[in-house]
This record gives sequence, C-alpha cells and structure tokens, in this order.
Amino acid sequence: MPTWYEVRVSEQGYLGRRGGVDMMVAMNPQTWDADVAEIESGGYLFYDNTRPIPESLFRQDINVIGIPLTEISNAAYTEPRQRQLFKNIIYVGALSVLLDVEASVFEKLFAEQYRGKEVLLDSNTHALHLGRDYVKTHMKAPLGIRVKRADKVGKQIFVDGNSATALGCVYGGATVAAWYPITPSSSVPEAFQKYCDKFRVEAESGKSKVAIVQAEDELASIGMVIGAAWNGARAFTATSGPGISLMTEFIGLAYFAEIPVTIIDVQRGGPSTGMPTRTQQSDVLACAYASHGDTKHVLLFPEDPHECFVHAAAALDLADRLQTPVFLMSDLDIGMNQRLCQPFVWDDARSYDRGKVMTAEELEAGKDFGRYKDVDDDGIPWRTLPGTHPTMGSFFTRGTTRDPYARYSERGPDYIYNMERLLKKFKTAAAMVPQPVLRKAAHPTRNGVLYYGSTSPAMSEALDVLNGQGEYLDAMRILAFPFPESVRQFIDAHDKVFVVEQNRDAQMHALLVNELAIDPAQLVKVLHYDGTPITARFISAAIEKNLSAADTDKARQKEAA
Repeated sequence: MPTWYEVRVSEQGYLGRRGGVDMMVAMNPQTWDADVAEIESGGYLFYDNTRPIPESLFRQDINVIGIPLTEISNAAYTEPRQRQLFKNIIYVGALSVLLDVEASVFEKLFAEQYRGKEVLLDSNTHALHLGRDYVKTHMKAPLGIRVKRADKVGKQIFVDGNSATALGCVYGGATVAAWYPITPSSSVPEAFQKYCDKFRVEAESGKSKVAIVQAEDELASIGMVIGAAWNGARAFTATSGPGISLMTEFIGLAYFAEIPVTIIDVQRGGPSTGMPTRTQQSDVLACAYASHGDTKHVLLFPEDPHECFVHAAAALDLADRLQTPVFLMSDLDIGMNQRLCQPFVWDDARSYDRGKVMTAEELEAGKDFGRYKDVDDDGIPWRTLPGTHPTMGSFFTRGTTRDPYARYSERGPDYIYNMERLLKKFKTAAAMVPQPVLRKAAHPTRNGVLYYGSTSPAMSEALDVLNGQGEYLDAMRILAFPFPESVRQFIDAHDKVFVVEQNRDAQMHALLVNELAIDPAQLVKVLHYDGTPITARFISAAIEKNLSAADTDKARQKEAA
C-alpha cells in the first residue's frame, strides 16, 4: 500500500510531528486527495505534471509546482526500473534548488551511501543534476519557503529506535536472542546480529559468543529465552502485539517461576493483525497484566532512540535483579523512524547487576537457601544457577505452587505467602525503575499533564504552544510501571490532570486508576489512535478545548449564582 516519508525541520529543536504540511511531494495518485488536504494554506504542492491533472483536483489556497518528472526520466534512461528509481532522485534535485540547498550536500551523502559503488554514485549524481538543471532553466527559485544552514544539531546523532535497542542489548550483556519475524520489531534482532558480528566474535578463534535463533513461532521464541535465562544467560526476545498475545502463557511461567526475561515490544495498531505498518501505544494493559491469574509486570517507556539504548540495557539488569519478565515498550514510531537524539554513552567500568545469585562458597559455608524465601524483606528471593554446587543449591523449577523451599504445595498459606511476596517484589521494583521526569510550568497552576513514550516529542512542542496561549500546565513524563510514589503525588497536587496516549481505550489512564486508586474524574483522557504519530496540534487543541469549556462552565455557574 502507499506510504509516506515526513521530514521535520525546526530551529527550535522540535522532533515530533507538528500537524500540517508546508511542502507536499505528491507521488502516489491513489493518495492524491489525502495529500492535497494535508497542505497548510499558503503551502506548496510539488507533483509530476507529465500528464495533465484536472484543475478541480487542486486547491485555490496553495501554491502548485508541476515538473515533468516522468518525461525527464524517460528521456534520460531506457531501462524501466531505472526510469522509476531515478525519478525519485530527479525530484530531490528539483527540490534542492527550490528550497535553496547546495548540490554538494547531496553529493556528499551519495558518496557516503555508495562508497565503493562508483557506478551507482555517478548515476545518482547525474539524476540529481537533471532535476536541478530543469528548475534552473524553467522556474523561478528559490521559493518563499526554504531551508537555511543552522548549527543547531550539535553532537546529536541520527538513528532509529530498533537499532538503538539492539545496541543497548549488546552493551547490556545479552548473549541469547530468540525471535520470530513480525512488523515492526524484526529489525531489532537483525541489528543485534549485525552488532554481535562486530563486537561479539572472539578474535583468536573467530567463534561467536552469542546465540541468535529465529524460532518457528513466537511461543517457541519466548520458550527459548526462558530456558536460556534459567541457565544464567542474559536473554531477550523482540515482538509486537500479536506476538505478546501468543507468548502470554510462557510469560506467566517466567513470572511465577521467577526467571529473568527481557521482552522488547515494538507496538503497532491492533487488535488482531490490526495496522501492521502504523503506530499505537496499544499493548500497555496486555503487557502490564500478561498471562492468566494475578500478574504484574515491569514496563519501561522510552521516548526516543537514546532511551531505547539506555532502557534496553537497564531492562536486562532489572530482569536479573527482580527475577521477572521486564518489557521495553517501544512502538513503530520510535522503532522504525530515524530521528535526532543524544549520543549513546556507556561507562566501561559498569558491571552487570545479576541480583541475588547465591555462590558455591556461600552454600558451602552453610547459608540457608530457600529458592522462594524472602529473607531481605523486599520480596526478592535468592537463586542459584545450574551447576553452582555439586550437591547444594539445587531446586525444582515449576509453574505450579510451592513452598519457600521450592517443594510442591497447594496449601493455602504457602500460596498466599508466595503471591504476597511477589506483590512485595513489585513494590520494590517501583524504586528500581527509571523515575518520572517533571517539567514545571512557568507559572503556578492547578492543571497537569501525564504522558509517556512516543508522545513525548509532540508533547514538548504542545506545552510551548499552550504557554503561548496563556495556558500553563505542569507536566510529568512517566518512564516506567510500577508507578513510583512521585506519580501519585503529582496527581494529588493538581485539580485536573490530562493523560495523553495513543490508543482508543485510555490504557495508561486505566492503569493509573487501577493501581493508584485515583478518582477517574480527576484524569482527563487525550486519545489519538488513527495509526499516525500524535501531533503537537492535536494535543494542544484537545487540552485547550477542555480548558476553555471548563472556563465557560465556571462563568455560567458564576452568573447563575
């Protein structure tokens, strides 16, 4: 089906979608009406006018730029595939003149892209200049809208979230990955393989120090990861919503048997097959309570590729420390789109935190070992790894109930002890997970907003827009579940708190109400779920509308009194 590529240029550093398009390059006839409708009044429509298009299909309030791309390409190339491919480079050349960008910028990029492939380099450069020469000869340029050089990028890097996640798994010490292909997560293990080929191969023997398995299905992949983790490896799988649905029984096993597992969920539109190539934050509840029975899982919400790197490594640590499944909740917008972010930083002195692993020396010294016994009052028991000691520290891993020493039991008191301990462990996790980020308003306010994950870039801009309209909100970005106490304190400090998310059923809203016993009336839903990334205009308009309606109601009540 047709697809789009959107580029945001902003000196203010905004990285989210603003909403509206200033320059539309319309290349898909089947999406013409939607493309034209998105253009800002006074904006520009760039299209291939080799074939005439009826005037009725244009808007009177936009500027139309027609260039015979097909005609130019057909005159220069004879092979059908070349004609189609180089047409895309010809329009880039035309745009470069219209927007006042030097040819050397693109020539440098081509040289990097096609290093060692001079034939492709020369042909792409030729196509670029075909477009540039046409505009210089036939049109007035540059346009009223143009780009200019600005030293605003600094040391930021340009990367997609899935690659960043994979690199975070490498640095975080993962040695096993098992997966089954699914959009939009497949490039996580693919990138992991690429980075492991570079960083995880013994120089002397040439042997790989990792195991990467494409399993026969999602159920097999999570099973392999659980087995590897039980044996002491740091292991992860990557999937999306449909895969999570298939994995839930094994996720329950890992939760109840307390086996550390990292699950990377690159969310997409659901339910069922849903919208495989569109984005949503639609797996929050499914992952928070995955499996039957009473379960609660740790979720991490990265906002960009930088946090994908940081949180992927953190997830592996947390899984070991808490002996439980940990979910990295990315989505298609973060995972597959390239964006600017802060460079990745790693402390080479950092050691992996394996948590409470009892050693052979401790066992030999007579230390009491109860696999499911809480001796530190944090809900987290001690574990041993297979082969730790020839006669001590063994236990039977099972998905059925047991007593603190891992002996099978269906006695009510043993079951309650275990379930209460798991709940205590979950509360302990609230202090271990990444803590929320607070952005205080410029003026005192009784209104606040909570947001998370991929809503963050647009939210940052929306807050500035609202400030410009005289509407001030304290803002808190949630980075993880379970919620730290500061989230409850933030809600309690405000009369009204907006919760911004990208799903139909207000899943984060429901999680806040359920876990913190918040009055639902105090939380206002701001929901966006058409599959496209949320925009600053959508957020600011929704909040402004609610605040204006509230002001109107207060005025009416005052008049009535």
